[in-house]
Amino acid sequence: MQMTKDELASLMSDTAHNAVLTTREEFGIELDHSPQSVALVDVVILKWLEKYQESALENNIVFTVCNLYGAYVGEIFRKLVGGSWHYDQSNPEAPYIVLEYAGHTYAFAGICYQRLVNDSQISVKSYFDQAVSNNVQ
Repeated sequence: MQMTKDELASLMSDTAHNAVLTTREEFGIELDHSPQSVALVDVVILKWLEKYQESALENNIVFTVCNLYGAYVGEIFRKLVGGSWHYDQSNPEAPYIVLEYAGHTYAFAGICYQRLVNDSQISVKSYFDQAVSNNVQ
C-alpha cells in the first residue's frame, strides 16, 4: 500500500478521533487529547479485555484496539513534541506504522499491543512519558 505523508497523517488523525468516539461509546470515558489522558488509555485497554474477554484477543480486535490507541497517543506526542508518521514496509508480511522524531521511532500501537496481549503491567503512559522526556529538555 502506497500512501503519501499527508494521507498517512490524515489517517492517523482520523484514527485518533475514532479512539475518542469509540471510548466514549464503549465505556463512557472521555479522552480529551491531553498528555494526562494517556493514563486513561492504560485503563481503557484493560476494559476491552474485561468487557469482551477472550474475543478481545482475536486478531482483528487486537489490531483495531492497538491502532486506535496507538494513533491517539501518537497524535498527542506529535502535537506536544513533533514528529511524523511513517509506514514501515520493511517486512511486507507485517507492515506497521511508527512515529518518527529526531532520529527515533516510537511504536505507540506496539506498546498498546504489549499491554493488551502480553502483560497488563506494561504502561502506555510510562512509555509515552519516557518518549516525551527523551525529547524535551
